[in-house]
This record gives sequence, C-alpha cells and structure tokens, in this order.
Amino acid sequence: MKTDAVTFADLSASVLAVPPLARKADLSFSRDANLSLIRHIEAGGVTTLLYGGNANFYNIGLHEYASVLDQLAELAAPRTWVIPSVGPDYGRLIDQAAVLRSRPFPTAMVLPMTFPMTPVGAAFGIRRFAEAYGKPVIVYVKAEGYLTPEGVKDLVDDGVVAAIKYAIVRPDPREDPFLRRLVDIVDRRYIVSGIGERPVIVHLRDFGLQGFTSGSVCVGPRGSMRILRACKDKDWDTAARLREAYIPLEDRRDAYSPIRVLHEAVRLAGIADTGPILPLLSNLDADKHAEVTKAAQDLLAADKTVT
Repeated sequence: MKTDAVTFADLSASVLAVPPLARKADLSFSRDANLSLIRHIEAGGVTTLLYGGNANFYNIGLHEYASVLDQLAELAAPRTWVIPSVGPDYGRLIDQAAVLRSRPFPTAMVLPMTFPMTPVGAAFGIRRFAEAYGKPVIVYVKAEGYLTPEGVKDLVDDGVVAAIKYAIVRPDPREDPFLRRLVDIVDRRYIVSGIGERPVIVHLRDFGLQGFTSGSVCVGPRGSMRILRACKDKDWDTAARLREAYIPLEDRRDAYSPIRVLHEAVRLAGIADTGPILPLLSNLDADKHAEVTKAAQDLLAADKTVT
C-alpha cells in the first residue's frame, strides 16, 4: 500500500475507485473475495481505492474497524493508495481517529452526516477529527445543507483538507450553483467529481475539476481510466463514447440503489463473490438480478476491448 502524503498529482493520476466490501456468510471480512476485486481493479490501471459508502463503512463498528483496515492495507499492491472512511457521527470520528493514528494511511474520508447536524457543527467536527488524526482529510460534500462552500473554504485555509469529494446530484450537472461557488473560492485542484461517469465530462470540462471517483470502475476499470485520460487530453468525444458503456449499470444504480446494485454487480459479473451486505442495508432483491447481470456483464465485456 502506498503511504506517501496526498498530492494534487495523486488525485488526478487515477480514477478513485469506490469498491464494495466483500463479506462471508457470517458477515466477516472475505479476504479472498476482496483480493480478487482489488486485483481486478488494479489490473485496469487504477491505483486509488476509496472505501466509503459503497463499502458500507457507515455501518462498520469499532470492534472490526482496525482489522478491516489492516487487511485492506495488506491486500493492496505497493503502488495502490488505500483511503478508508470515518464517521459519520462525531463519537465514531474521534474513536476512529485513535485507530488511524497508529496506521500509515495518508488520509481518510469523512462520511457526511444527514441528521442531527448543522453546517457549522459539521465543519467543527471535521476540524476536530483532523486535529485528532494528525493529517488532512477528504471532505465529502453529498447534499445541500451539510457544509457551505464558505465552510469548506475555511477548512481548506486551515490546512485540514487533502481533497474534496463533490457529489451533489443535479438534474443537469451544468446548472450547479454550489459547485460554481466552490470552484470560485477554493483551488479546484482539491475538488474531485464524486458521482461516477455520468457527470464527469461536465465536471472536468466546464468546472475544471481534475479527477473523479467511480463505483462502476470496479467492473470496468480500463474504460474508466481511459475516460480520465481522454478528459485530460480534452478529447471529449472519446470520453463521451467510452462513457456510454457505463450508463446501463449507472441507470440501474440510480433506479434501485447505488450501493446495493454495485455490491451485486461485482458478483453477478463474476469478478468476486461479494456475499451479504452488512446491515442495516440488505442485498438487492432477486427480481432485479437479471437486468443488473446484463448491465454488469456487458460493461465487463466492453472493458476487455479497451486499449
């Protein structure tokens, strides 16, 4: 596992894959399945693994937190950057800071809280966690009302931010006053598009962001990395053509559940047996499996043709 300090080059060099976490029938960590998934992602050229919502870190208890982190660190290749998540509640943030301090992860992502919280309280909690952890963190902006652009800027100015994952979904990603304000007052090199392949062209072309996160990259890593390269080259037509392969699976994720569909898609594509999903979530209903299977297998097949 890569342990170097976070740089802007890291954030733009690779798609930030956001994988599910594979578990055995008894809900324990599945070392073999997680290794299979990690190697599949790495084989496509991806060098960043961000374990957050898709890995259901919201529901991981402190009793297994250290063990999960240690196993992920062991499974990743030496050049792969592993980013765990923390929170979302303040008590868990502080408890997890103690675990992270003794481990070489270069940063961690703070999961966003929806209730009970205020933007001022959220910013204060992130700052306190970063102080307890001793390293800059990734701020995850997923909804209006969590943090303000000005609140994010204050955190950046205080030196507690390594990156910002921006993931507020808009009907038209071109019309985004929050993101427009954010890029106006914060160095956009900090900001990563955080909603997968669908809005990535708009976010990188129109807002000047430098990288993006993806769940579907776990099925199709080569194509997703190729999209990133095309965007860097300002070859928007190639990026749009490659993106088409991801839309059917993204449609299923948007329709049913981004986390649950991706968890199942990795298994149904034959990449790794992700097993049961940790409560309080539950696995995708069986009547949705056929369409997810087709979308996942079609994406995997298309990805094998990408050069």
